[in-house]
Amino acid sequence: MQGKVALITGGTRGIGYAVAQALAREGAQVIVTGRDAARGEEALSGLRGIGTEAAFEAAEAGDHAAMVGVVERTVQRFGGLDILVSAGAAGALGPTPFADMTAAQIEASFNARLYPRIFPVHAALPALRARGSGTVIMVTTDAARHPTPGEAIIGATGAAILLMTKALAREFSRWNIRVNAVALTLTSDTPAWDRIFSKPGFENRLFSKALERFPQGRAPNAAEVAGVVAFLASDAASQVNGQTVSVNGGLSFGGW
Repeated sequence: MQGKVALITGGTRGIGYAVAQALAREGAQVIVTGRDAARGEEALSGLRGIGTEAAFEAAEAGDHAAMVGVVERTVQRFGGLDILVSAGAAGALGPTPFADMTAAQIEASFNARLYPRIFPVHAALPALRARGSGTVIMVTTDAARHPTPGEAIIGATGAAILLMTKALAREFSRWNIRVNAVALTLTSDTPAWDRIFSKPGFENRLFSKALERFPQGRAPNAAEVAGVVAFLASDAASQVNGQTVSVNGGLSFGGW
């Protein structure tokens, strides 16, 4: 990935930061976004330690205008954009039974999980087209493929990303831009993991049961997810397009 420019939304910690590290190790110049400037500076320090050129942009992935600005500044500084990893979306409300959610929570959860995933793609498209080729990877959830109690809204927004991955891959193919997705389950070394198991409740019980069912005896970690994303972003995956790859340790199989 020498000479490639990669933008990773939500790239200051968790999955996004692991992806930024993986791409940086392959020689890409990386730009990470996030809402917390302190975390951004910490992430930059780690990325520069790998030996790559890196930048941080304070931005909300669900703010389309902000993402347009991030892309414009990326092009000005690095000369273009080759790779977008859309990983910056997290709902304030975790898994919750549908009957226990208010209408306001349903609306907020849907918006918080969908728009921050697709607005960066829309904002980055002109820069990717100008490059003459490119790749987009969106991070989504395996709850989109396998119904899970308490994840009706999470799964519904994830399923929207699965379908958009296919549809956008077809639309963008005329510009030589590939679009793929990575679907996740419970993943260690992430802020979500810490939140889930730090306190009792529905979410803790749900994922504690899931943790016992991993065929390999453990959940995937952030670095393992990042390795799959890095493959999809690379030329080695030049014939992989419109696909969603589950990184779930074999917890579930099949799906669409």
